[in-house]
Amino acid sequence: MLIHVHRTIWLPRLTGPRSKERISVTFPGFTQTDFNVFSVPGLNARMEGIQGHIQPKFKALGDELCKETATLAGDEMFLHIAKHARRTVNAPVDTWMAICDNKRGYKQHPHFQVGLFDDRVFVWLALIYELPNKRKIAQRFLSKLNQVRGLIPQHYVLSFDHMKKDAVSVGALSKKELTEALQRFRDVKKAELLIGLNLASTDPVLADGDAFVRLVNDTITTLMPLYQMAREAAAS
Repeated sequence: MLIHVHRTIWLPRLTGPRSKERISVTFPGFTQTDFNVFSVPGLNARMEGIQGHIQPKFKALGDELCKETATLAGDEMFLHIAKHARRTVNAPVDTWMAICDNKRGYKQHPHFQVGLFDDRVFVWLALIYELPNKRKIAQRFLSKLNQVRGLIPQHYVLSFDHMKKDAVSVGALSKKELTEALQRFRDVKKAELLIGLNLASTDPVLADGDAFVRLVNDTITTLMPLYQMAREAAAS
């Protein structure tokens, strides 16, 4: 199955050997067809749908996001698209792309994620359990708790397990509850911390490629101070 990605091509005037064709690939947005992939039975068939429908969109989206994220982070950023290569039986219930400052991998580094379940899109600053310096990051967040709370908009959500849909509104968490969540992130090996947005599959912004790119860029901009805080703590 193939997806048609809108391509805009400019052919500039030929003014000499330095002139060349410029090509811009535009992210087309997500549609119900993408979410329907997760109802396809069987590992191979579902992976075919992910590879044919969703991964080309991740590539187009990631190429746009990496440039802006690199400017914000002050460092080169790299796109990683989940391959689900370790799966041999069970079909994936979600899929995602990640952006981070490491070319070889993202799981052991603070990173940004955009991905899909069957009923939503998630946009995260992701600090997952593979982080070798997870305790340092958690302790830095706890030591700057008031600053951390002030940086996260009330309508954002938190998740503590990237494998599950469960998420809690930041506005619904008391300072004590946030402290306890960060302590658990610090002390429990498998505990994770994901901060950002969940958007229902029916949200109109998902189908508007330009609007969605702006929303993700705005989300990354908002979360960038926490990303930098986590990266500095991990390196200390």
